Amino acid sequence: MRRYILKRVAHAVFIMWLVATTVFFGLRAIPGGPVAAMLGQESTPEAKQALRDQLGLNDPWYVQYGDWMVDLVTFDFGQSLTTSQPVADLVMQAAPRTVSIGAVAVVVGLSVAIPAGIVSATRKREPVDYLATVAAFLGLSMPAFFVGILLALIFGVWLDLLPVFGYTPLAEGVGPWFESILLPGIAVGLPYGAVVMRMMRSSLLEVLDEPYMKTALAKGVSSRVRLYKHALQNALIPVVTVAGIQLALVLVGSVTVELVFGIQGLGRLLVDSMLDRNYPVTQVVILLVSAVLVFTNLAVDLAYTAIDPRIRYGSESA
Repeated sequence: MRRYILKRVAHAVFIMWLVATTVFFGLRAIPGGPVAAMLGQESTPEAKQALRDQLGLNDPWYVQYGDWMVDLVTFDFGQSLTTSQPVADLVMQAAPRTVSIGAVAVVVGLSVAIPAGIVSATRKREPVDYLATVAAFLGLSMPAFFVGILLALIFGVWLDLLPVFGYTPLAEGVGPWFESILLPGIAVGLPYGAVVMRMMRSSLLEVLDEPYMKTALAKGVSSRVRLYKHALQNALIPVVTVAGIQLALVLVGSVTVELVFGIQGLGRLLVDSMLDRNYPVTQVVILLVSAVLVFTNLAVDLAYTAIDPRIRYGSESA
């Protein structure tokens, strides 16, 4: 197990280096640059050249790349090219907002998806199954930003129950904070929950059709014991995989939802920095999102042993 974890962590570090390298060269391959974004197209060549010298953009690519790698190792992420603020400060200001939305989205998605998937599978071809299936397909077909617009229109404009713009920090009170992230969290969580619900249903249906489940029925094992002790434990393994991988959906959905609700989170920060060709900020935000995805996949693999103790990571699986 320890050997497996060490190998996976080393693999994750390699992936992060690959992402950092790709982002570094990919951003600089895009036409334009921070100088044009900061000074405009009508600035003089002399002004552009002076700003490029000031920002270190005239250094050879290998010098800039080496500086970038050293900065990553030392956790010195530099300053924003447009505001001169430390990149770490900008990320620390935006991250709690995105994390708050993501946490609500995951809680909402899983709390709806798991029970709905179980009910849909155990009542196959009944009205509740058809209702859950239709709801899941609607969730899959509607992007998070569209769901956010509908929620803002219904609960913010028509009913005037919740705020639809801005973010209230947790320091100002749990109630105002929760109200400011509830609608964005639901908007991101419903499409996420639709994916998990469909996987929960299909996985549980497959397990319920296994011969050992029919044997348990023939032996007189109660339906509750068959479902929660035997079927659900095995059915959750692919569900955990999908739920972990689909966290990317939460991160991607938060970008557009933050724009809808006017929240300055990581998604909004990433979009603004890319439009401004703000290399340091863009690189760090993309790396942070990639790190969440990579290490979430690692956590999902390790969670298998908690769900099914029969699973062991030995030298063969490593």
